[in-house]
Amino acid sequence: MSNHSHGTVYAYGPPDICRAGLILPILDERSWNVTFRTIIYTFGLLYFFLGVAILTDIFMASIEAITSKTRKIYVSKAKSKNLNGNYNMVTSVVAGLQEDEPEVIEVRIWNDTVANLTLMALGTSAPEILLSIIETVGHNFEAGPLGPGTIVGSAAYNLLVITSVCMLALSGNDTRRIHRLKVFVVTGLFSFFAYIWLFLILQVISVDVVELWESVVTFLLFPILTIFAYAADKGWCGLGVISKSKSKQQLELGPLRGDETEKELAERNFFKDGKLDKDSLVKFVREVKKYPGLTDEDAAVLAAAKLINSQPHSAMWYRIGAVRTISAGRRIQPVLDARLQQVYNVIKTEKKTEVPEIRPAPDMQKNAVIEFNSATIAVKENIGKFAVTIWRHGNTENQVKVRVMTIDGTARKDEDYIAINEIVTFEKNQREQQLIVEIVNDNKWEPNEEFFLRLSLLRDENQNVELGRISIMEVTIIDDENPGIVLFEKRGTVVKESAGKVSVGVTRVKGSDGDISVKWKTIDKSAISGKDYEGGTGELNFKHGETFRSIEIPITNDLNPEKDEHFEIELFDATGGARVGRINRIAVTITNDDDFYNMMDRLMAKTNVNIDAIRVHSETWTMQIREAMLVKGGDIANAACSDYILHFFSFFWKVLFSFIPPPTIFGGWLCFFISLVGIGFMTAIIADLATIFGCLVGLEDTMTAITLVAMGTSLPDTLASCTAVLGGKFADDAIGNINGSNAVNVFLGFGLPWTLASLYHGWKGTSFIVPSTGLGFSVLLYSICAIIATILLLARRNLAVFGKAEIGGPPAGKYSTVAILIVLWVLYLVFSYFQIHGIINVNF
Repeated sequence: MSNHSHGTVYAYGPPDICRAGLILPILDERSWNVTFRTIIYTFGLLYFFLGVAILTDIFMASIEAITSKTRKIYVSKAKSKNLNGNYNMVTSVVAGLQEDEPEVIEVRIWNDTVANLTLMALGTSAPEILLSIIETVGHNFEAGPLGPGTIVGSAAYNLLVITSVCMLALSGNDTRRIHRLKVFVVTGLFSFFAYIWLFLILQVISVDVVELWESVVTFLLFPILTIFAYAADKGWCGLGVISKSKSKQQLELGPLRGDETEKELAERNFFKDGKLDKDSLVKFVREVKKYPGLTDEDAAVLAAAKLINSQPHSAMWYRIGAVRTISAGRRIQPVLDARLQQVYNVIKTEKKTEVPEIRPAPDMQKNAVIEFNSATIAVKENIGKFAVTIWRHGNTENQVKVRVMTIDGTARKDEDYIAINEIVTFEKNQREQQLIVEIVNDNKWEPNEEFFLRLSLLRDENQNVELGRISIMEVTIIDDENPGIVLFEKRGTVVKESAGKVSVGVTRVKGSDGDISVKWKTIDKSAISGKDYEGGTGELNFKHGETFRSIEIPITNDLNPEKDEHFEIELFDATGGARVGRINRIAVTITNDDDFYNMMDRLMAKTNVNIDAIRVHSETWTMQIREAMLVKGGDIANAACSDYILHFFSFFWKVLFSFIPPPTIFGGWLCFFISLVGIGFMTAIIADLATIFGCLVGLEDTMTAITLVAMGTSLPDTLASCTAVLGGKFADDAIGNINGSNAVNVFLGFGLPWTLASLYHGWKGTSFIVPSTGLGFSVLLYSICAIIATILLLARRNLAVFGKAEIGGPPAGKYSTVAILIVLWVLYLVFSYFQIHGIINVNF
């Protein structure tokens, strides 16, 4: 089998219609139907796009392990003069730091800017760069159209389409500004210069020939870019981004809101530098416990979420998360249900003013909650028919239905009562319904008997309704005409401070005739109302036949170790003929959870478990393989139907790549190099798939590269940028790295293979030919689009109509920006198509 310009010649039979690639085709496909062959290559290309995205995820996890290494810096406290000329020790912002202790700060070994432009840029752009290198080296060091076309096409897609998608991802007037503007400007200038330099090489300096010095200069521009960006980040030569006088703390904690002080800002952020320690956890849990209905497990999940979001994240971290999403892999952020998300949003965005009432499940803002008025009721056997109250609270805006059924206890249906199996309907804004229950009087003596009423949801009804806590009512049939005696069930009860509330039972004995009420009040002892619990007065109402009600008292958990405390509740002034019994007082003792510090240790452990579950990489080979075989890495509880479908399609790739050494071995470098080799092999197959696919559908290689291949390799970046713009404070991780990535693609994706090819041809005594017609025009088109897009983004930063931010803003400004960017991208594709297919012929 040999390659010709228009097909592949075999030793026997007719030639193939398409030229063979480096690896494909493996089989003889000459007899295959063209349509069937096109479908096979379409799905093959998409499947390998998914595979290379998953492999790049592992590659970037190794880079994350390499670049996240830190070192400790010990900073002694500064002294400041007071008015008397004496020195005072400056108070440290580190919680729990003693006066004679130095402040310990952990800083990354890798500078963020250098990491972004070197290893991280290589991670996000590895498929495009390796595709260009493999295509050039694999074709005997001759230039190919696929690699260069993919790099230029990806640059256009990244700048124009990803920026547009980020615009649309923000709702309302929400905005994101670029924080490190001067780094953005430096990388933007280098990106613009990179493509101008590329155009000069192809069309001006040495037309259709790339000389050795040109390729070497192209490659050397990469370290020059890194040095300039590092200088801008460090503030050398007037390029500083950050004023040194405004304290490093402001950068670590984020922007102030309104009249918020720096002290309030520090308190709101809880976890300094994203580090978990007991003092910070106590402070966070104390804030969380202000919201009723939250358990220790909920607090641990919220702490993990806050901790993860307090840590600095790179664009690569967001890209890894995007790949995990499309492959149903292990998540890298905690999953919060609607109730916890509401609490988290309040903690994240609100200053400490009023504590809003965050109700526990069920979700009463969305759903109607239906339950009985009381858990128990007692009636006389000769009552005949009586009404039971079913009430609705929460959402009352819609019509809802529930089913009510009777269940036998010691009382039997038809013998002692008439069975019920009916549907109760609540109309819009209706809060109560009466259910008629009939008792059978058999005129003979019997002991007290009971049966039950049960509420249940209708299976086939699509309605926002759920059952409350009292979904089953016990009905006792008695023979007593006395209104009864009201008393506490016992004289004392014990509650842990962390319980949040105490429920004290009040029972009605020796009769249940008529409606009665009894008042109650709390009495301070060693526990003080407003400090240790929320006391006061109230009234309990018993309807006819009801025999049990409860008083709920909120308990304040201040998360401070202290002695046991107690208060009392007293019943008095019964009405309706009832009287208060002998047990009219109950002592409520609040214990300090015996082991306060053990509780915090448990919370620390639970928080660490939640953090370990969302780490970027696996610790061991066994864990890596196990997580690859399970949907969402084993998080079955949060897996949706779509996750199972994505897991099915990505299962082969995830299991195959799980045999790559985990990033914990040799500091991540072994995983780095093995993944890099794997990406190279995968991109070689993608190059062959794209070439043959383009041949089958009648597309030139360059057009295939700037459309299908560019979009396929950039899809994870699109999802990552959306996640970054929604989850981050600034636009840097969403679009700030696009310029740097585009520049690095040119310097490495063109500079490295062209240098190798120029050396090879220099050794052979030949010239390295690079046809400039299609590529040069595509580079010029992109340069024009990039200038317009960059000017537009900078204008948005300074104009109120756009919200004075690069991303988001008022709808009119946002949608007009998206329209301009998308039109530029479409024009770029259309004119590239016309030039490649000879419809227009532009000569320089």
